[in-house]
Amino acid sequence: MHMKPQFLQFLRTITLSAALVFSINAIGQVSNEQLLRNQEAILEHLGDLRYRFDVLEKAIDDIMWHKVVGDVAYVDKLFMAGPPPRDAEQATTLLGKNPIKFWTYVFIPRDIDPTKKYPLLVFPHGGVHGDFNTYYTHIIRELMAQQYIVVAPEYRGSTGYGKRHHKLIDYGGLENDDTHESMLMMLENYDIVDPARVGLIGWSHGGMISLMTAFEHPDDYKAIFAGVPVSDLIARMGYKRPAYEMDWFAADHHIGQMVHENIEEYRRRSPVYHAHKLETPLLIHTNTIDEDVHVLEVQNLINTLKAHNKDFEYRIYEDVPGGHSFDRMDHREGRDIRFEIYKFLEKHLNPPKPFRNVKEMEQAAYRY
Repeated sequence: MHMKPQFLQFLRTITLSAALVFSINAIGQVSNEQLLRNQEAILEHLGDLRYRFDVLEKAIDDIMWHKVVGDVAYVDKLFMAGPPPRDAEQATTLLGKNPIKFWTYVFIPRDIDPTKKYPLLVFPHGGVHGDFNTYYTHIIRELMAQQYIVVAPEYRGSTGYGKRHHKLIDYGGLENDDTHESMLMMLENYDIVDPARVGLIGWSHGGMISLMTAFEHPDDYKAIFAGVPVSDLIARMGYKRPAYEMDWFAADHHIGQMVHENIEEYRRRSPVYHAHKLETPLLIHTNTIDEDVHVLEVQNLINTLKAHNKDFEYRIYEDVPGGHSFDRMDHREGRDIRFEIYKFLEKHLNPPKPFRNVKEMEQAAYRY
């Protein structure tokens, strides 16, 4: 039976870790210094197992995509390249200097006419380190029913692709370029995509990427939905636990400095400081009981957009169950809110089969 190289490496890592653990049986035969080195090696390899488990989980979820949306969508996964890492100029190897490689999902409605053109939604996932997975099943089914084509980039830093890809994270930076490159790839390779009807949709970190991408490329996108978007990294570090900043952002492989050490770098990565660039129709959603992106952070973005006299739409929802995930939930209120999102996108992207009511949306998502 043929096994993928990733899985073989996964088995090797487990075997090595087990061997190191069993070596403890010989404790009486080694020095304290050697024992300490063995312990450090065990901890390092056990720590690296998380990346191998991520690869395995991703492989399983990729199979699940075909099961949960395969009846309504052609599901593909394309390999492409984004800009070189931030520190490429100082790199001493080709691996460090070359454009980075990443995957992107493509979902195409099964009932389209290949002689026509259809609107495209660019859909970056959320999470400081996350991935596009079957958590989004019902949303993809809803988008397929309206005949949107969807591209969902697994931009640098996404999980499921090993340790090196994980550590390429560039939050608020080159991940935006990866997202834009995925859109350009779709225009280049799919004649069924209408370049005049391209939108961005995302929640949380994905909402932040959608904002930043549109700010930098206002002529390429016709609509943005930003749900509970991370909006101000400086404010965010102020209300998050210290380990959030130290482990995720100030890590040596990422920004490498805390916010008080380099405020300008955190400003550069925050939508609120780019709000003056908005030229694209925009809808923002937030929830007063969001436990992840505090409503005050999103209100700061809303107030800044108003100060720049920008024309946009927003809703601040009061205490909707689900907190950070409130409009991605399967409860009644979550479905009603998603319907409002689709009506906003419909105004600007003109999908061939817009939902006439929530019942039609429910039938698309839940198969009844």
